[in-house]
This record gives sequence, C-alpha cells and structure tokens, in this order.
Amino acid sequence: MKAFVVRRYGGPVVPDELPEPSAGPGDVVVDVRAASVNPLDSMLRRGDLKQVLSYRPPFALGHDLAGVVVAVGAGVSAFSVGDEVIARVRDGRIGTFAERIAVDAADLAPKPSSLTMAEAGAVPLVALAAWQVLVEVADVQPGQRVLVHGGAGGLGSTVIQVAKHLGAHVATTVSTRDVVKARELGADEVVDYTAATDFADVLAGYDVVVDSVGGETLLRSMTVMRPGGIAVSVVGPPDPAFARSAGRPLLAPVMALLSRGVRRQARRHRVRYAFWFMRADGARLAELGRLYDAGVLRPVLDRTFAFEDTVDAVEHVEQGRARGKVVITRRQDPGT
Repeated sequence: MKAFVVRRYGGPVVPDELPEPSAGPGDVVVDVRAASVNPLDSMLRRGDLKQVLSYRPPFALGHDLAGVVVAVGAGVSAFSVGDEVIARVRDGRIGTFAERIAVDAADLAPKPSSLTMAEAGAVPLVALAAWQVLVEVADVQPGQRVLVHGGAGGLGSTVIQVAKHLGAHVATTVSTRDVVKARELGADEVVDYTAATDFADVLAGYDVVVDSVGGETLLRSMTVMRPGGIAVSVVGPPDPAFARSAGRPLLAPVMALLSRGVRRQARRHRVRYAFWFMRADGARLAELGRLYDAGVLRPVLDRTFAFEDTVDAVEHVEQGRARGKVVITRRQDPGT
C-alpha cells in the first residue's frame, strides 16, 4: 500500500510502499479517508523527540485519522467492519499518512455523525490535547482566566472552545487577520500580536497559560499570571516529569537541564510550569465527539490536500502558513 514516510531523521517526507496491515488481537484495521498534519509530525521527522520517542526509519508519519473499519482482530467487540471511526493513534503505532493502518481498538471512537470525513480527521489530537491540558493538568474551574497563545491555529482554536465550555474567561493572541475568528470562537479578550500592543502590557491575573509558541512568549507569559497559576506548554522545553511519564526516568536530569531557564522563571513569579505530551484515549475522544455533534465544539480547518499531495501538506504546515488544521483526504478506492 502507498504511504508517506521518513527514511532518515531530518530527511524529507517521501512516498513509499509499505506492507498491508493486519488485525492482531485487540486491533482494528482502518481504511484512512482523512488525516491531519500536526506540528508533532514535524518534530518526529526532525528527530526532536527521538531520545524519548524513537522510531526506526523508514516510518510513516501521521497521528490523526478518520476512516472506515475494514478488519477486526480477536477480542474486539466495540467495532465492526463498515463503522466510521476517528482516532489519535498511540505513540509507537503512528502512520496515518497511509492508505490503511492497524489501530489499537482502545484508541478508536465513533466518527461524529455531524462532521465530514475531512472535518473529523482534524479533531482527535487537538481535542484530546485541549481536554488533557485544561482538565487533567490545569484543572480549570468556572470563572478562572485562561490565556491561549496562537488562538487561530488548530490547537489554539480548540483550546479556546474547550475553555469556554468549562466556563473560563479566555484571552488569546492572534494576528490581525484572525481577530474576528478568535472572537467568533468565544475568546473574551483578543490581543493582536502583529500590532504594537504587547500581551504582557495589557493582560494580568491569569490562572492558566496554554502555550504552543515557546521561547520568549512562554517566558513573558508568566508575568501575566497570578501566583499559584500554571503555564502548560505543548512545544517544550520538556521537564523531568515528562521523562518519567514517558518511561525514561534516566533522562530526567537531561530534561531538568533543558527546562532549567523556564522553571527558574516560573519560580520567580510563583507559578508552575508543565510540559504536556498528549496521549491516545478512545473513550475520552468519544465523549468529545458528542460535543462536536451537539455544536459545542467545531473543527477549524485551514485547507485540505489530496492524499497524493501529502508532501505539500506537510510543507504547508512546516512553513507556518496554516490557519487552522491542515487535512489530507483520500478518495475511496474501488473495493474498500
């Protein structure tokens, strides 16, 4: 079958032929109809995370999918051939930039019926990440103040919506062209980072910061937080807790060194810092899917690319041109 792979860390994404997947015990084979491109794919391509999350090249990229079940392994009762499903596949088993993939059944959820395949393919990673950051890490409560950087992006736009669903007051940073979009998503305060105004000059008293930018933006974010708040970054630097959660405790000292500066800044402002790397969770994804069907959440797409143009889709994201999720769609082949 055709797939798009990385043949060496740091190398380009290229088309290749891979063996057809089979449904082992507990597995479901899915015919992939849509898969979204995430910054995580680029991080893996470059080898940024290979110390804690290593794949042996060549390996197919892709973490999200929407598709149709074509085979079910022993012990699987929740899904049947023909079911429309979505998933953020678990680490170690990625590869949704392919015609088909074998997925652990525990990672799957029914596709929200109100969404197209392309829309559904944009949902899993960002929806799960938003929920895990806001609920499981930050424990956001009604009335708390949440600052979301990059509110027009795939993750940021979802975080805004989930935070509003949780009853938070939400501020976000976007470019001029996305100010209206951010307000339509529910943001209470919108700071145009392309204008002369600095968010650190106009915002204060925030309980939670959700960061997908990193660098100086993350450091300055701590100046607008109240004591006891938490800044959560999905782009790093990774902290010692991440090494332990990833099953690599021996790397904790390395992660401590990498995150020393940001953790020092957090202590200076009497706030906490956490790096979060989301995990697959089919049961939670099913609950989030119901929020999409209820109209509480909606996917925000930048554009779609044909499966044959996957390389262009990855480049579009890596060049920073995306305003929302970039989705790769594949036409149904005869007989599938």
